Amino acid sequence: MIDHKDSNPHDHHHEDSGSHSHIHTHGAIDPGILDTQQGIAAVKWSFLGLFVTAFLQLVIVLLSNSTALLADTVHNFTDAATAFPLWIAFTVAHWKPTKRFTYGYGRVEDLAGLVVVLAIASSAIGAAYVAIDRLFHPQTVGYIGAVMGASVIGFLGNEVVARIRIRAGKKIGSAALL
Repeated sequence: MIDHKDSNPHDHHHEDSGSHSHIHTHGAIDPGILDTQQGIAAVKWSFLGLFVTAFLQLVIVLLSNSTALLADTVHNFTDAATAFPLWIAFTVAHWKPTKRFTYGYGRVEDLAGLVVVLAIASSAIGAAYVAIDRLFHPQTVGYIGAVMGASVIGFLGNEVVARIRIRAGKKIGSAALL
């Protein structure tokens, strides 16, 4: 009679050729892989949300000449683009250690966080340049109601994406997502 005390009927205890024993489990998922999948899902959704938000704003920017909306649109496109270094980081972070990187690639997420900060800083500098230029070369802003609506869309898009990234970042312990 076989006694299965474990809830998983696929857990087996094997003896290997040495004196060490190990447990061989079928169907178990490495928590690091789950973290990677959750991180990638968060950046995919954040990219989609921010890209759609920024694209809608861009249409209104082109019609209205609003500098403030342009700055928010550039910010949203930049935030959307930050999904790529984060996606790469989540993918690379769980590669196996090599002779050169004996501790693995887990710290690559820190580098991605730095790229995110630099991208956002660059977009802020670009928006400041355009704003200063518009002080010296003013343009009439049109479609004020559409600009206000696009501003609300920008706020909502940012809020939804921030919640997605923060929730995932807390869940998997990702400083770059937070």
